[in-house]
Amino acid sequence: MSERPDRRPSPSAAKRAGWRRPADPTGATPPAGPPTGPQPAPAAPAPPNHRSVIDSAVYRDGRRIASPTSLADTFRQLREEPEGMAWIGLHRPTQRELHSLAAEFNLHELAVEDALEAHQRPKLERYGDTLFVVLRAARYLDAQEEVDFAELHIFVGPDFLITVRHGGAPDLSAVRRRMEGNPELLSLGPEAALYAILDAVVDGYAPVVEGVQTDIDEIETEVFRGDPAVSRRIYELSREMVEFQRATRPLVGMLHGLMAGFAKYGTDEELQRYLRDVADHVTHTSERVDGFRQALTEILTVNATLVSQQQNAEMRALAEAGFEQNEEIKKISAWAAILFAPTLVGTIYGMNFEDMPELRWAGGYPFAILLMAVVCVSLYVIFKKRDWL
Repeated sequence: MSERPDRRPSPSAAKRAGWRRPADPTGATPPAGPPTGPQPAPAAPAPPNHRSVIDSAVYRDGRRIASPTSLADTFRQLREEPEGMAWIGLHRPTQRELHSLAAEFNLHELAVEDALEAHQRPKLERYGDTLFVVLRAARYLDAQEEVDFAELHIFVGPDFLITVRHGGAPDLSAVRRRMEGNPELLSLGPEAALYAILDAVVDGYAPVVEGVQTDIDEIETEVFRGDPAVSRRIYELSREMVEFQRATRPLVGMLHGLMAGFAKYGTDEELQRYLRDVADHVTHTSERVDGFRQALTEILTVNATLVSQQQNAEMRALAEAGFEQNEEIKKISAWAAILFAPTLVGTIYGMNFEDMPELRWAGGYPFAILLMAVVCVSLYVIFKKRDWL
């Protein structure tokens, strides 16, 4: 395919020699010079079956011309192609691999340190003619109903693009295939691949947004249904939205920063249109995430109010039950006291001692009966006035 007339020219071999180590005549990668300054501690060795280099390719005019199997072969073949571009995809690379890339492409040590340690916030930094981008990709896990976040570091230079992935998302192989299917776009250089990756990361947010929207709808139903486990679900989803907001909000400023440099760095007009579209999607996603956080806050408030109302109703029911129980106890106690009076009189006169007074009195029996009746009636009147009966 012939080169497009409006294509931004690739760097010349003379320019490349200024930031890359000279090639060895044999084609092998020359050893790096002695390191200067404090060196980080050696990284832990990678698992035996772990393969850091997922895909490595050299492109010319947007078409793959080589698929090296190692970083050394990639360096050698890129040196042999002054108009070529290398796209190297790594997954959790070792310290040795990143240091070899840093020596070959003159990557800044601070950016390399960030790529090694991961756990970085989304950001965009420029070190000379190299752009360092950190992205937080996200995917929605239906089975667990949760959001899984991954970190992606990208180095973009004059004729190379290096991706360092920490986590399962995004699927950069699909991005590479899509770009290879559009050689005219890929021929615009590493910036085109960067914007394609940005677009893939942002497009990956859409299923997450839909999944979270479904979760919020279900949570609203559970709240008004009185599900006791809904509070925990609201809390967990709120934490995920905080992480989601941290992943999306910085992208708005990052993309506007890239757009501000269109004129300065001579960005192709086609790429400018792609980037504006990605910026629009990021802004929309960020607004949706902000709305989710606000909605979850309001749902949590409503749930707390409903739980409080339910607790008040339960306390009221318990109080009413206790009041009714007290009323029953008072009635039982009143009748027990009334029945106790004749029992006491009958017990005294039933002892049958010979010397007891009034045993031989003719009016003793009527008097005892009258005494029992008077005491019972008196107690009944007293308890009735106090509403115990």
